[in-house]
Amino acid sequence: MRIVWISGLTALALLAGIAWYLEPLSPGALALQFAFTPRAFGWIIHSWSPADLARYRDHLPADLALLAAYGVFGYFAATRARVFGACSPSFRRVLSWLLPVAAAFGALENALHWWLTAAPRFGVPLAYAVSAGASLLQWLLIVGFGLLSILAILRDEA
Repeated sequence: MRIVWISGLTALALLAGIAWYLEPLSPGALALQFAFTPRAFGWIIHSWSPADLARYRDHLPADLALLAAYGVFGYFAATRARVFGACSPSFRRVLSWLLPVAAAFGALENALHWWLTAAPRFGVPLAYAVSAGASLLQWLLIVGFGLLSILAILRDEA
């Protein structure tokens, strides 16, 4: 259970730190995650100062640590936390992979953002769509983990 607490608290601390660090960006980093086209992506990047863009790029290594932390948390919470003990093995198996897969999509998005923010790249619209699609899937899996966790807790209390 210790790994669940350590990874969960680490993820929470990293999330808070990253949110604080990126707070000055306007539009925010979340808008960039859902920029499906070169035009939308470029509009956001060009709204930022060079220092803002550097701030965004500088956060990416910490974001990878966040992805690792919440991926580990999700796997071990689903496989070791008592609240999921009454759930079926198939439920726990699905739940155990939601956050690690979300983290993998987040890592793909980060890699593409690292590349796309290094220089103007308007001739590769598929890269922007894949990046935003990976972000969308990441967020859907995170929400799915949360909803299934709530369901498990409610069923455990019943």
